[in-house]
Amino acid sequence: MARMKFLCDAERCIDCNACVTACKNENEVPWGINRRRVVTINDGKPGERSVSMACMHCTDPPCASVCPVSCFYVTLDHVVLHSKDLCIGCGYCFYACPFGAPQYPKVGNFGSRGQMDKCTYCAGGPEPDGSVAEFDKYGANRLAQGKLPLCAEMCSTKSLLAGDGEIIAQIYRERVIARGYGSGAWGWQTAYRERIAV
Repeated sequence: MARMKFLCDAERCIDCNACVTACKNENEVPWGINRRRVVTINDGKPGERSVSMACMHCTDPPCASVCPVSCFYVTLDHVVLHSKDLCIGCGYCFYACPFGAPQYPKVGNFGSRGQMDKCTYCAGGPEPDGSVAEFDKYGANRLAQGKLPLCAEMCSTKSLLAGDGEIIAQIYRERVIARGYGSGAWGWQTAYRERIAV
């Protein structure tokens, strides 16, 4: 069975936020929640890099390890999902996740912020595939339709890759070999012929 993963090639990401917009529109994510976000490091300086971040669907997810009600589960495709019916909104997963994927849907006092929300890899949730209840709670289930997450499909530079981890690793390996290993191979150094410390 495939192990579904995301990979963002920082050499290609142009910080356009198309992945963020596609996710919000496809899943009708409420205002204030971003299941995916673009993080820019060294903004405006030589060596600037942007990376599209979301739940990385870890092999051994720390969010699942700390959840006191075991609302997180891993599908056969190794996608990490959670049940909003079981979630008590304690926030342990928020603090355990190194990528900041689980989020509260509302701002407020503890107990009034609701159940956690996170990237579902466009795989829906525990409700039956394609049901109205599944869409209302988790958004579109593109995986059940044989499609990849819309964030990756909408990436104009193909920096955000989604799919079987082994295939993604091979694509990235070919890119690194083609451009030469190391930071700056397609970025600032190529454009301006300057050596920069990254």
